[in-house]
Amino acid sequence: METIKQGDIVARRSYQGDIFFKVMEVLFEDRGKAVAILKGLDVRLLADAPLSDLRRVQPKELRSYRENLLKRNADCFRRISQRQHLVRQQAVHEIAVNDGDRDFFELPGKVLHLDGDPDYLEFCLSAYKQLGVIAEGVKVPEEKQSEQVGELIRGHSPDILVLTGHDALLKEALTLSDPASYRNTPYFLQAVKAARRLQPSRDELVIFAGACQSNFEAIIDAGANYASAPKRVLIHCLDPVFIAEAVAFTPVSQFIDLPELISSTITGKNGIGGVETRGKFRLGFPRAG
Repeated sequence: METIKQGDIVARRSYQGDIFFKVMEVLFEDRGKAVAILKGLDVRLLADAPLSDLRRVQPKELRSYRENLLKRNADCFRRISQRQHLVRQQAVHEIAVNDGDRDFFELPGKVLHLDGDPDYLEFCLSAYKQLGVIAEGVKVPEEKQSEQVGELIRGHSPDILVLTGHDALLKEALTLSDPASYRNTPYFLQAVKAARRLQPSRDELVIFAGACQSNFEAIIDAGANYASAPKRVLIHCLDPVFIAEAVAFTPVSQFIDLPELISSTITGKNGIGGVETRGKFRLGFPRAG
């Protein structure tokens, strides 16, 4: 058997190597059985697996995996950039008095992103920056988000709130409908409810909440505009970013095209869903200076 250690990139034999993980820790359970704690490289998944089920990913495999990931991300970023350009053109055209009055400034929606995982948070903040989204990120463990979200909302005054990290359907779960069947769904529910106590309107504060396999229906019922995961699948770590960006750059006078938005995420409708929501993008006139 291969020697697997902390920091290795591995795949699970029993799942045909469908996801690549980083080994976060190696534990020894009763009778000396070694178990690794794993974190998905690009999906919001924490998992455990016996070392006997793991194989180390070869450098060539990892290069190919990362190249495909970068290509997929680049395709999403390109589509978003094209959409942002079109939004700007249409918004100016609709409110300009004449062709000479085009000295506008932009006020896109502001994002507050709470993430239970520091690595994913850093990745998301980099993506926000590339997409021109004004975003503040705070690393907050899922179980602490409900305690801190109120103070953070008051301090940052966001238009869009993202509550994410890790989640999973527990192995011993008896029913998909019970939030207690999930690792972190109960915490996301508490955080959404805490945010809604401050701002009840889905139009004033747009909320995305959830992670891999989260209880979508319960999170939406708690007050979120968007959530994961309708089909209890794994979601890509950047899916919340793509949702937040679309809200930030859709004109405030328009409802976001829900099917189009969901189809533009990496995971799609199996992993992300939501309700009708207005955008947060505004134009101002004239530009100063």
